[in-house]
Order: sequence, then C-alpha cells, then structure tokens
Amino acid sequence: MSNLSFPLLLINRWDVELCEFCNRQSRNFIIRNLFRLASRLGDGVFWYLLMFALLLRYQADALPAVLHMIAVGLTGTAVYKLIKGKTLRPRPFNIYPAIVCMGKALDQFSFPSGHTLHAAAFGIVAVYYFPALIWLVLPFSVLVALSRPILGLHYPSDVLAGAALGAVIAGLALTLI
Repeated sequence: MSNLSFPLLLINRWDVELCEFCNRQSRNFIIRNLFRLASRLGDGVFWYLLMFALLLRYQADALPAVLHMIAVGLTGTAVYKLIKGKTLRPRPFNIYPAIVCMGKALDQFSFPSGHTLHAAAFGIVAVYYFPALIWLVLPFSVLVALSRPILGLHYPSDVLAGAALGAVIAGLALTLI
C-alpha cells in the first residue's frame, strides 16, 4: 500500500459513511419532502424566479446582476458537464445498497454536484449585487447542498467540490467587472 492510498481510503470511507448518515435522514417524511422541494427548486426554478423578481423590482438596475447570474450559470453548466464527463463517478445509490435514491437524478454521474455549484455561484453573485438577499440566498443554498447527500444523489465530497467550483466561477466572474 503506498503512502497516498491510505489517506485516500480514509477520505473515501468518510465520504461514504457521511453519505449513508445523511441519506438515513431521508427516511423521515418531513425531512425527505423538505429536501426534495429544495432540490427541485435548486434545479433552476428558484434562481430563475429570483432573477425575474429582481428585474421586476429594480428593472434596469438589476440587469447587471441578472446578466452576471446568467453568465455564471452557463459557465457552471459547461464546467460541471466537462468534469462529470471526465470523472464518470457513479452516484452513491448505484454503488452502495444502504444508500437509497430519494430524489430525481438529472444525469447518471455524481462528481461534482451541479446543484451545489450553481447554488454557490448564483448565490455569491446575487449577494454581491444585493447584499440584503443573504437572508434568503444563504439558507436556500445550504438546503440545496444538504439535499444532495440526504436524497442519496451525491457524496459529501461532490457537494464540497461543487461549492468550491461555484465559488471560484463566481469569484472570477466578479473580478471581471
């Protein structure tokens, strides 16, 4: 066993055990349905409604924020599809019988979490332009991220990677202002 393989085995074990723990929470009807709703809204519905609401409320003043959100959304989609196509990591419910799929998978691969990537990217851009939105955007983004392992769709490492990628994409986009 090489020096590198032992730490990776420990990380993988932690990832699977934490995923199993999160997924067990979905056996509760209220928790399962709360996180199914968060996941469904995280498909894009919440962000599209937020952009529409910003345009209705602030009109032309919201346009830079909305265009920035669209740009990070398109970039995020390209990045996560590229990475998923290269890593081909199966979803946890396809590998571990103890993990039950309680949601709808939009594709067959797990790494990284596109929902979390977009929640981080959209959330950071929205709060950059409209700081008062943090009370809405932060809790929603956390619910989306938590929904992924709770529903058995992602490992925690997928969620962490998605959040990091989303933050980097948003950060880079905001430096181009």
